[in-house]
Amino acid sequence: MLDSGHTARRLESYVQGRWQPGTGEGKPLANAATGVTHALISSEGIDFAGALDWGREVGGPALRRHTIHERALMLRAIGKKLMEMKDEFHAESLATGATPQDAWPDIDGGIGTLLTFASKARRELPNTKVLTEGAVEPLSRDGTFVGQHILTPMQGVAIHINAYNFPVWGMLEKIAPSLIAGVPCLVKPASQTAYLTELVVRRMLAMDILPVGALQLVCGSAGDLLDHVTGQDIVTFTGSAATGQKLRTHPAVVGNSVRFTMEADSLNASILGPDAGPGTPEFDLFVREVQREMTSKAGQKCTAIRRVLVPKQHEEAVIEALSARLSSTPIGMPDDASARMGALASVDERDGVREKIAVIAQEAEIVFGNPNQVTLVSGDSSKGAFMSPVLLRCDDAMRAIAPHEVEAFGPVATVMTYDDLDQAVTLAKKGKGSLVSSVFTDDTDVVAAMVVGLASFHGRVMIGNRDSAKSSTGHGSPLAPLVHGGPGRAGGGEEMGGMRGVKHFMQRTAVQGTPRLLSAVTGQWVPGGPSRTDVHPFRKALAELRVGDQIVTEAREVTREDVEHFAEFTGDTFYAHMDSDAAKANPFFEDRVAHGYLIASFAAGLFVQPDPGPVLANYGVDNLRFLTPVYFGDSLRVRLTCKEINPRENAVYGEVRWDCQVTNQKNDVVAQYDVLTMVAKTWPLEET
Repeated sequence: MLDSGHTARRLESYVQGRWQPGTGEGKPLANAATGVTHALISSEGIDFAGALDWGREVGGPALRRHTIHERALMLRAIGKKLMEMKDEFHAESLATGATPQDAWPDIDGGIGTLLTFASKARRELPNTKVLTEGAVEPLSRDGTFVGQHILTPMQGVAIHINAYNFPVWGMLEKIAPSLIAGVPCLVKPASQTAYLTELVVRRMLAMDILPVGALQLVCGSAGDLLDHVTGQDIVTFTGSAATGQKLRTHPAVVGNSVRFTMEADSLNASILGPDAGPGTPEFDLFVREVQREMTSKAGQKCTAIRRVLVPKQHEEAVIEALSARLSSTPIGMPDDASARMGALASVDERDGVREKIAVIAQEAEIVFGNPNQVTLVSGDSSKGAFMSPVLLRCDDAMRAIAPHEVEAFGPVATVMTYDDLDQAVTLAKKGKGSLVSSVFTDDTDVVAAMVVGLASFHGRVMIGNRDSAKSSTGHGSPLAPLVHGGPGRAGGGEEMGGMRGVKHFMQRTAVQGTPRLLSAVTGQWVPGGPSRTDVHPFRKALAELRVGDQIVTEAREVTREDVEHFAEFTGDTFYAHMDSDAAKANPFFEDRVAHGYLIASFAAGLFVQPDPGPVLANYGVDNLRFLTPVYFGDSLRVRLTCKEINPRENAVYGEVRWDCQVTNQKNDVVAQYDVLTMVAKTWPLEET
C-alpha cells in the first residue's frame, strides 16, 4: 500500500549556498491518497533578504559570465540527467494523488519543456551576452548617429511562486527562460506538494552544473520575501486570482515597479460547434476532451475545462455522452493500475471544491456525480482526498453569475447552451479572461467567427476536428513554443512563448551613438562602422575573422542575353523580364528588367571565393529586398561585410551573418540582404 511504513522527511530550503531546514516543528503535509503524513515543512528562520542578496551578488554575476548558448547547454545537460532520474520523481509524485498517467505532463512534460527551451535558445538566439532587437535606426542624414534596441539581463533575482498542481513543470517552465536570460532564480513552491519540487532541485544541484547562486529554493511560507524586492527583481506567480492580486499590490512590488507576471485561475470553456452534432467525429472528440480535462489530475489544472458550451439542440446528447464516459472512469489509489483518476492534492482542497460546487449549484443543477460520495476501485474515501467528477447544467447561462465566476478547482464542469455563434462567444467572454478555450468544429465559417470573437479574451484557442484528432496535444496542454497565460482574470501575463519568455527577464534599452561605438556594444557591424579589406573574408576561419571584414567586388554588366538565358534556364518568363511593352505599362518599370534572383545569383558570383576553405556552407538569406530595378546595361557591384559572428558551442564551426549590399553604376542600392554561412573555427578543420 502507498506510504506503508513511510517516515515523514523534513523538507529543507536551499539558500545562500547551503541546504537548511526551517526552525520549529514544521507543518505536516499529508499523502493525498492515504492521509498519512508524508513530509514536514517550515521556512521559519530563513533569511529571505540574504537569499535575494546572494542571488544578486553571487548567482547573477556568475550566470552573466556565460553566453546564452553556454547557459542553454547547462540546461540541456540538466534535462538529460533529470530524464534518467524520472522514475524516482514519479514514485514521489504518487503522494500528490496523481496517477502515473497524470504525473507524466508534470514530470516528463516539465523536463521536456526545459530541453525545448535549451534547444530553441541555441537555434534562435545568438551565442552572445547581449541581444539586439530590430534594425539599426538611422538618426542623422549622414549616418554618423544611429540607434538600436538591445536586451540585457536584469540584475536581480527571478522569484517564482508556484502552484501545487504542477510541482515539477511549474518550476522548470519558469526557470528555463530565466536562466537562459542570465537571471538567477529563487523558487517558492506551494507547500502541499513541495516535497516533489525539493527532490528535483536536490538532484539538479547535486549535478554541479549551474553556477553557484543561480538556483535557490524556499520550502514553506514566503515570509517577508517580497519586502526585499527591488526594481531589478522579477516576480512570477501561479495560483488563485485573489492571492495573485494581493501579491501584485504588495507595497515593495508597487513601489519599485517590480515586473510581476501572474497566471491565475480561469473559467476555461470548450465550445461544440453547431455543425458537430451526435454522430460526427467532432462530437466524439469534444466529449472525450471534456471528460479527459475533468478527470486528468482530478481536474486540478489551470487549463481544465470548467464551462461546456453546446448548441441547445445537442444539450441532452452531450450530457448523456459525458455522463457515460465519466461513469466509466475508475477512481482509486494513484499506484493502482486500474485507476484512471486519483485523489485531489489534499482533503482541504477537496473540501474547498465541494464548497464551490454548492455555490455554483445555486444557479445550476447537478446532472452527474455526488460531491459528497464516491465509489472507489481502491483506497479509503474517509482518509484520502477522493471525490466523484461532478457535471452541472445551467439553464440560464446568459443571466447566471456563479458558473462564470466561481471556479471549483477539481473534477467539475458546467454545461451551458447557446442559440447562435454570437451568444457562444458572449458566454465564453463572461469568464472575464481565460487561459484557453477550445472549439470543436469542422466548419471553416464557424471556426473563423469563433476564434476572432474569442481571441482578445484568451491566451490560447485550440481548434479540434477530425483532421488533427491523432496529432493534437489537446485543450489543456501548454506548449513551450506558445504563450501560456491570458488576459483579465487569468492574470494578464504571458509565460513561455518560446524565446519571447526569455526576453521577459531582460531589459530593453535604446542605445544611440556612432556606428563604430554602437558596434562595440552589440558585437555587430553597423553600416558606417569601421571595415577591413586585407584578405578575402571567405579565406578566414572564425579564429581570424572579425566583424567588419569586408570585400568590395568588381562590377558586372547585366545584358539582355543574361536575362533571357536566365528566363529560359529557370522557366521564369514573367512578362516584366520578357515583354518591353508590357513592362513599360507596369507602374514600377521603365522597360524590361532583370530577375531579382538573377541579381542575387550574380552577386554571389561576384563575392564568392570558390576554393575550398573555411566557409563550409551557405544556409540561407534573411531580409532579402529588391529596391531598384536593374535594366539591360546596368553594372552591379557588391559590398559584402562580416556583420555578426556566432560561434557554436561543442562544434567545429560557427554561423556568420554577412551584410550584402548590391549597387548599380549610379551607386543606387538595388538589393539588400543578409547572407548566412557556416564557417570553420579553424582551417584546415581539426580532426575530432
